[in-house]
Amino acid sequence: MMITWLEGKIIEKKQWCADLYSLKIKTESLNFVAGQFVNIGLDYNDAKIQKPYSLVNSPNDEFLEIHLNTVKDGTFSPLLTGLAVGDTIYVSDKPNGLLTLKEVPEKATDLWLFATGTGIGPFISILNTDEPWSRFERIMLCYSAKTAEEMAYREDFKILQKRYPDKFHFVPFITRQVSTDAIHSRITTFLRSGALECHIGTALTPEDSHVMLCGNSAMITEVSELLQEKGLQLHSRREAGQISTEKYF
Repeated sequence: MMITWLEGKIIEKKQWCADLYSLKIKTESLNFVAGQFVNIGLDYNDAKIQKPYSLVNSPNDEFLEIHLNTVKDGTFSPLLTGLAVGDTIYVSDKPNGLLTLKEVPEKATDLWLFATGTGIGPFISILNTDEPWSRFERIMLCYSAKTAEEMAYREDFKILQKRYPDKFHFVPFITRQVSTDAIHSRITTFLRSGALECHIGTALTPEDSHVMLCGNSAMITEVSELLQEKGLQLHSRREAGQISTEKYF
């Protein structure tokens, strides 16, 4: 299928740490649902190369934002993170993806979000809309990074905690450092032991919960298996369940 490209400009570039970036892009208006992704295109050797990235921004923002790692041996990400403010970039005009609240069954009262690394992107977009806060009784965000400096957007989540103290539970995990304000563990280890539900004070049940997973494919596979042992099922449009996923790598 041919892609129609929107031409845009980099308007802001943030480097979180050595290989972790966020880019804000100004282009013509693009309609999308929070949680979706677009293809990003670059001119390279007289051709256009492309890669999908989730949108971090809210659909109401006047810019687009993506969050990414640089893969040192790759072609695309070093070119992308090598761009400067004012440089040209291309965005596909048709967003895609089903990791959206539109796909979550209405019966769920508890929303669980599990992210590793740059998989946090679609959840930031979702949390910056009004729908989750009016729709769910409790929202749990479990976010894992290797180091504290790789835990991007953390200040945004602290703001949400203050705004919704009885509704929003932010649980940060740091796997390769000991931190005073994060859990030193893998998400899967904490979930398997039952410590996660005890820490939050909320049971993860098929009757009340919907779980959205994004990021590392190994985490998604392992968490999905643990959840299925608890009676939750993978969700699809053909068969409603309680687990929605989007793999990044």
